[in-house]
Amino acid sequence: MDEKAKKLISEAKKSIESVMNLLEVEEIRVKYLGKKGEITQALRSLGEYSEDERPIVGRFLNEARETVRDMIETRRGKIASIELENKLKAEDLDITLPGKRPSIGARHPVNVVYEELERIFAHLGFEVLEGPDVELDYNNFEALNVPRNHPSRDIQDTFYITDDIVLRTHTTCVDIRIMKNCKPPIRAIIPGKVYRSDASDPSHLPVFHQLDGLVVDEGITFGDVKGVLARFAHEFFGPDTDVRFRPSYFPFTEPSAEMDVSCVICHGSGCRLCKHTGWLEILGSGLLHPRVLREVGYDPEEVSGLAFGMGIDRVTMLKYGIDDIRLLAENDMAFNRQFIHA
Repeated sequence: MDEKAKKLISEAKKSIESVMNLLEVEEIRVKYLGKKGEITQALRSLGEYSEDERPIVGRFLNEARETVRDMIETRRGKIASIELENKLKAEDLDITLPGKRPSIGARHPVNVVYEELERIFAHLGFEVLEGPDVELDYNNFEALNVPRNHPSRDIQDTFYITDDIVLRTHTTCVDIRIMKNCKPPIRAIIPGKVYRSDASDPSHLPVFHQLDGLVVDEGITFGDVKGVLARFAHEFFGPDTDVRFRPSYFPFTEPSAEMDVSCVICHGSGCRLCKHTGWLEILGSGLLHPRVLREVGYDPEEVSGLAFGMGIDRVTMLKYGIDDIRLLAENDMAFNRQFIHA
């Protein structure tokens, strides 16, 4: 049997050395070591030998199997190395050719303005606070002195999740949460997304960004409103920007005013953007209504407060001369790259 094992090894060795690719190596493995391979079949026939011969024959055959397996794996490794080397030669790269520049991401203009607004108001002593996007109807409307029959509470304008829960329509609702959990003095800005049931057009989106400001302390007057917002306008639009306040109405402030700035395009001389008035409306403001102060547990005789709110998307459009708000939501890289160094 020793001679038979040697013969198997010799034949296998010749076959293995003659193969030139991995497919042929696998064929040799199957021929000798597969389920019906020659060495496998020889091991299965051990029952034909006597009890004395069986251990000796089995040892020879096992040694032959291991030897053939080692030769096959060695040949497989050599052929794999040769094939890899040939493949690399075929795919040789000319490193003198210019490479492809990776695509560089761009900062979104709304994010640029977010950071600038936070920086400006931080210098004025405001801290940045946040609140949930899903809000109680009470915080979003009722606590802000918005009556049940107010048009803004219609389903055509507000996304209702349940009768008592909405997607916030303004970040002003966070003012209620802040005042209920903090004692004066308070000085905070609240930036974030807001949601309204609007169709998309050049000046409207159903999801946009807003920044609210809140100050509560003793002796807050409308002079503080004008001072804070005029400073903001000069920092954001430039020191030569003119500012004016016009009487307005908001349920949660009394008195209320809208603030205009001189047109960023024509600087007050009149153009298409400002409809030839020389002015652009950018935000609403006012002193907190006494009912709102009482609703959160403050005494209007002891403290007063101011609030203001602006659309971040709108001031972004004014700052960069963007004429369609939908451009801010399309995530067009060619558009965003304009602000890569902003």
